[in-house]
Formats: sequence, C-alpha cells, structure tokens
Amino acid sequence: MNIVDLVEKNARLYPDDIAYVEIRPVTKGRREISWIQFHERTNRLANAFLDMGIKKGQSVMLLGKNSIGWLEAYFAVLKTGAWIVPLNFRFTTDDILYCAAVAEPVAFIFDEIFAGKIETIRQSMGSIQRCFCIDPRPSGELESLEKHLEGGAPDSPELPLGNEEACALYFTSGTTGDPKPVLLAHANLMCVAISEANNNNIKQTDRLLMMPPLYHLAIGHLLGLLVNGGRTVLLTEKITPTYILESMDKERISFLFLLVPWALDLLESLDKGENSIGAYDLSHWRLTVMGAQAIPPSVVHRLKEYFPKIQYSTVYGLSESAGPGLIDLGVENEHKIGAIGKARMLWDARIVDDTGRDVNQGEVGELIVKGNGVMLEYYKNPELTAQSIRKGWLYTGDLARMDDDGFIFLVDRKKDLVISGGENIFPIEVEDTIRQHANVYDVAVIGTPDERLGEIVTAVIQTVSGKTVSSEEINAFCEEKLPRYKRPRSIIFDAVPRSATGKIEKPKLRNKYS
Repeated sequence: MNIVDLVEKNARLYPDDIAYVEIRPVTKGRREISWIQFHERTNRLANAFLDMGIKKGQSVMLLGKNSIGWLEAYFAVLKTGAWIVPLNFRFTTDDILYCAAVAEPVAFIFDEIFAGKIETIRQSMGSIQRCFCIDPRPSGELESLEKHLEGGAPDSPELPLGNEEACALYFTSGTTGDPKPVLLAHANLMCVAISEANNNNIKQTDRLLMMPPLYHLAIGHLLGLLVNGGRTVLLTEKITPTYILESMDKERISFLFLLVPWALDLLESLDKGENSIGAYDLSHWRLTVMGAQAIPPSVVHRLKEYFPKIQYSTVYGLSESAGPGLIDLGVENEHKIGAIGKARMLWDARIVDDTGRDVNQGEVGELIVKGNGVMLEYYKNPELTAQSIRKGWLYTGDLARMDDDGFIFLVDRKKDLVISGGENIFPIEVEDTIRQHANVYDVAVIGTPDERLGEIVTAVIQTVSGKTVSSEEINAFCEEKLPRYKRPRSIIFDAVPRSATGKIEKPKLRNKYS
C-alpha cells in the first residue's frame, strides 16, 4: 500500500467520518470534509490533471498556506503519479525561480494571495504550461481548481504507483544557502506515516491539531493520522495561545504537536493569567509531542507543571528522512526528558566519528540513521548525495551522544559548533542554561569572530515581554552553572528569529553580528 491507498481505504471504512477540518480563528471560518468527500474530490482533480496531459514523473509546484484546498491539491497530484513540489510560502521570488529551474514543473498551483508574486516571474519559468488557483472563487482571470473538480471522474485513476517510485520533491528551507532538493518515494512517505502512527499509538478516534506549515515534512504528523483514519484539524491564519486552547476545546483535540515558540507563548500566557486552564474543556487531550529542534528540558517541565496528566514525547526527524518519527522518546520515558529517544520501527541509528566509526558510549559524534524513510537523493546533485548517504546511512549533520541506556541526546548542529581558544562549545548547552532565567523568553548562542580566540560565545537574548535583565545578571547567573570557557563573552539583547518550523535562524544572527 501507499499513501493514496490509505485515502481510499479510509473512504471505504469511514465514509462519513470527518477527515479534515480547517479553522480560521480570525475570520471565524470553519470547513470540514469527510473521507468519502475528500477521496472523490481528489480523484476528480487527479483525473482532470491526467486529462490535461500531466503525466507520471512530471512535477507540479504547490505554494499555499495550510488549508483543505492545499491538501486536495497535494493528494490529487500524488494520485496522478506526478511529483508534488511543495514550496515554503516565505520563499522569495529568487528562491522560487531557483526551485523551478531544478524541478522543471509543468504546472503551478497557488493561493490567490501569491498570484501577484507568481505573475511577475511566470515568464521566467519556461517549463510551466498551466497555473491554477486553490481559492474556489478567485478574482480576475485566475483559473480555479474548483472548475476542474466539476468535470473530473470520481473514481480512482487506474494507474499503478510503485512504492519505490518518486512522488515528492521537497526543498529545504535554504537558511544555509540555496534550498536543497530532497527527492522522496512513495515508500518514504509511507514509512513516516507508519512510524508516527506507531510511536504515538494513533487510533481512529484521535484528533490532531496541525499547526506547522504543510509545505514542511512535519506533514508526517498528519500522515500518521491517515494510517488509521483519524481526524486532523488545521489551525490557520494565526497561532496564539488563546486560539490553540479554544481549538482544543471546541474540536476535542487529543494530540497536540508544539514547536518551542508556541510552547513558550502558551506558558507565558498562563504565567501572566492571560489564559486560564479552567476556562477550557481539555478533557480529550492525551498527548503532547515536541520536535523540529533540540527541546529545552525546562520548557517540558514547565508544561508538565501546568498539565501533569498529559503524556509527553519528543520526536526527531529531518527532510532527508521524509519527516518525523525515526527517533522518538516515547511517553513511557518521561524520566529521560532532554533526550530525543531511540531509533524506532523501520529505523536504526548510530553515532560516529569523522571516519565513520562508532564513538564510545557517552562520547559526542555525528548522528547517522538508516531506514525506509531515507530519501532517494538530493535531486540533480550526485556529489552532495554521495556525501550525505554512505552505504545506506544518512549523515544528519547533527552532533549527538548516547547514554548507557541507549537514549540519544542532541548536542548541536555540526555547523553551529563554537570553537573558542581550541575548546569545543555546544551552543545548546549554553542556551538551555540561560533559558532557565525567569526573565529570559528565548535565547540563541552563536560564535562571533575574535582575533585572539578565533571565536567567542555570543548570546542573543530575548526577554519576557515587560521584563528586563542586565548583562551583569546574566553573567552572574551563568557563573553558577557553567565553566568559565563556556560562558558568553558577549551578550546582546534582541529578538531571536525563528523559522516557520520553530528552528532558530542562526545564519541570520551570524550575518547580523559577525
């Protein structure tokens, strides 16, 4: 089976159950769609695409914010055998042109709000033959997908889709240069779906609140719900603590995935009394999962203070592994909070030195992984593919260590390591320490040039709104918890930039302060 087979299965077993809900809290909009409706609409769209001449192996770009319409376009393209190419909606026109030059798409699907941006560069994307708008009633002369839904046949396309065949081309965020094209097969997406369903014990009655952008491979959480026919609720337009809690109440959410910034916002709103737990019915909430970066243990412990009965797990994944789930903490291992967990179903993991040999227990090395989710390749980049995949093992670029119980702890990104006076300093350790200060909302640690030491530890600190803290206070705080060589020698008070997936954008900080 593959991902599109799961849609058909759910439409047969749970035809009238709701598959997806779209909530727009600002404009008070709500849309829902059943499994049978979703299956038939994506079939109609897929058959319309095939009638237009979109063929297996061609690529179709998709640019939009989270919506049911986005999901319909995504699954319809998969059903044709063409490659879906989801784009980060924060990409510049230069980024989009770069992606188009690599992917050579024959069609482009986008939200109306991006129509102006696409129009300015459409002539420069010579491979594109058709453009479609996700919005059902777009303005002007935009061609709507809804128009083609009316004429397409409701039956599944009779098209064999091999699990080893390519189906999706994802571009990494591009924070360290041009976005890297990650080519995935049907089997890769199925692997992440199975991993997520198994790790989180997903049942048909579960309801996921999906807030990360769908263009990112955090979509793996949604695919996990697809395995057993669970419901996914898309929170769109704006994500605030109030909207999160309201959505969990009204939609009876059982499964919540949080990025660190959302967790911090939620905690701050509860600390200040802007939201009260007693004002919401959260009785269906059973599980919280966090990921997309190293998770500060202090944040998890604070969440557990407010919500002691909620099960917690940490998940690890990357675009090159088709998304989350390959390493998972597991709700039974809360005593190991701070670790990302162990390799899970369909996956193996090792920690190696620069020669590819396993390091000793407790030593720091590079995390490498092997499993059914490993990408086919970096598309059109055999050199980078050969560097990243060696004898079937994917070299993640993440530094990690393993404790005596086999749990893996992220230490830092290899490229973020600070080398000061010959000493290796891992920013995450310093960040976790500073974040424990009551008036610190967020912190990022980078290396900045120093004539004598090569680099010095620089801490960029964002304080809790309405609170102040001095450099002297931070220095005194660090003196109690860190050896001298790890303490920041430069402290800057500024906003900490994070990507849409919650990762600290350290290249921006290095460009600004180096």
